[in-house]
Amino acid sequence: DIHLSYNHLLINLFANDSGAAHAETMAPTPAPTGAPGHRYTHGHHESVLRSHRWRTAQNSAAYLLPSLRPGQDILDVGCGPGTITVDLARHIGTGLVVGVDNVDEAIDIARTTADDNAITNVRFAVGDTYALDFADGAFDVVHTHQMLQHLSDPVSALAEMGRVCRPGGLVAARDGDYGAFAWYPADPWLDVWLDLYRDVARHNGGHPDGGRRLVTWARAAGFADIAATASAWCFTEPDDRRWWGELWADRMTKSALGLQAVDLGMTSTDDLGEIAAAWRRWVAAPDGWFGLLHGEILCRKET
Repeated sequence: DIHLSYNHLLINLFANDSGAAHAETMAPTPAPTGAPGHRYTHGHHESVLRSHRWRTAQNSAAYLLPSLRPGQDILDVGCGPGTITVDLARHIGTGLVVGVDNVDEAIDIARTTADDNAITNVRFAVGDTYALDFADGAFDVVHTHQMLQHLSDPVSALAEMGRVCRPGGLVAARDGDYGAFAWYPADPWLDVWLDLYRDVARHNGGHPDGGRRLVTWARAAGFADIAATASAWCFTEPDDRRWWGELWADRMTKSALGLQAVDLGMTSTDDLGEIAAAWRRWVAAPDGWFGLLHGEILCRKET
């Protein structure tokens, strides 16, 4: 009985209570004393969510899908609007997927995503990456996408993900590597964009070139059995270029990223306008091409 299996799972997962009601209302766990903080560089403007809502298990977690089995339980850390989370739930049948994020707004959107897709084997809760409110060994798979690069201490986050992973289970992570992004045609203002983004991200304690560092972080977190791969997003068709370029033009002039850059004295509003114009020139270029490299790791927890 699927309802009985949910209740049994939730009783074991949520340490302070039991049942689906607790899954829906779990409050954030306070960070332990001295735990590192971080500021999410992109913020949650519509132009950011536009990108996040496009993500699916197929275009963002294809490296993980062959390892999934029906009935597995998955934790999706930093789930955002829940599009990947909901897709993962489709892949594991009667298993349960739990998505956590530290932003109430993201969790509200994620719940709507699940409802709109009539996916019932998924739960969402606000939580702390560094102090996940789950018992040791609660999940078969613990997944995160594009999160570690934004953290000041990705090693501690991976160690915490490993804690809630069952022996023999998998911790999976995929992160972009801004230093490996490439595009055509060249535009000096897009060079300014990349340097500016990396400067703001590092100011916020992040690691914008995190994709290449995943293996190092996993080893430091105590994992020994690590399979590392890479994959890319590529935007070259006219509709894809328009979608990608316009969302970045909007991010630079309307989102927290641009506002932070101006407040920090790293740029001016005029220069942000020039960067946005460069993105629109790239959109209009008939031979426009943009490639984004991502690092990926599958870490098998020792039995």
